[in-house]
Amino acid sequence: MLSPNNLQEFLKWMEGAELINIFIKQRVECKKLIREADLIIMLDFNQSNRLGEAEKYIKDSRAYKVVIDHHLDPRDFADLIITDPSRCSTAELLNDLICDINGGQFLNTPYAEALYVAIITDTGNFEYGTYSGNTLRTVAGLLDYGIERDRVLNTVYNNFSEDRMRLMGFALDKRMVIIPEYKSAYIYLTKKDLTDYNHLKGDTEGFVNMPLSIKGIIFSTLFIEKEDHVKLSFRSRGQFPVNEFAAIYFSGGGHLNASGGEYNDTLENTISYFLKVLKENLGRLKDQS
Repeated sequence: MLSPNNLQEFLKWMEGAELINIFIKQRVECKKLIREADLIIMLDFNQSNRLGEAEKYIKDSRAYKVVIDHHLDPRDFADLIITDPSRCSTAELLNDLICDINGGQFLNTPYAEALYVAIITDTGNFEYGTYSGNTLRTVAGLLDYGIERDRVLNTVYNNFSEDRMRLMGFALDKRMVIIPEYKSAYIYLTKKDLTDYNHLKGDTEGFVNMPLSIKGIIFSTLFIEKEDHVKLSFRSRGQFPVNEFAAIYFSGGGHLNASGGEYNDTLENTISYFLKVLKENLGRLKDQS
C-alpha cells in the first residue's frame, strides 16, 4: 500500500495503517514497489496529479492500472476505470465489488471498521454527500455485525489535541469572514497560524463545514497557506455546485456539495481572486434558498 503523502493523525489507529508506505518519506522503497508491480490499483481519486511525486513513476510503469473512484469527470490515465458518482464513498463502491467477487457480504472486524470510517468521513457523519438507502443498508449490516460504533466515532471525531481545539477557536474568532450578500463565508489560515498551534495533518478537518451552521450561509471556503500554493476546500448547501466552481477556477473538483482545489499564488492574491469569481457567481448563489 502506498500513499503519496502523510496520513491524517485521526486515522492512524486503524489496523494496517502502519503497513502503508508514505512516498514523500520512503521514496526509494516506493519507487521499487511501483517498478516491480504487475498491477496497480488506485483508489479515491480520478486525476493523476493527485499522485504527487509518485505520478511520474506510476505513469512510466508497465503494470496494468485500475482506478476505482466515485468522483465526477474521471480523467483517462488507467487501463480500467471503475467509477460511480452516485456512491457516497469509494469504499461503498469497493465493498459492492468485493461482495460480488466473494459471492456475498465479506466481513471481518478490520474491514468492517475501515468501511464504516470511509462512509462516515466522506459524508461528514451523514451531514452531506450522495449517500443513499444502499449506503444506510450497508451501515446497518456493519452495526448488525457488531462494530463498536461509539468507539470508532470517538476515535475519529473526538481524538484531537488541545492545540487543534485552540486552532479551531482562533479560526472562528480571528480568521472567519462572513459575506452575507453572497450567502458565503470563508476561513483562512496562514503558515504561521498553523505553526503557532502545532498543526498536524488532519487538524483542520471539518473547519470548512462550520460556517454553514450560520443562518443564511450556503457556501463556505477554507484557505490553507502552503509553501508554494494555497489549498482550498469548498462546501455548500442546496444545489450550488462547488465541484464546478472548484474545477473552473481552482484546478479542482469533487462532489456537488463538497470539493477542493488549489491556487498557485500568495494567500492574499488567492483570496482576492476568490472574491472576484465569487461575485461572478452571485446570481447562482442568490437563486439558492
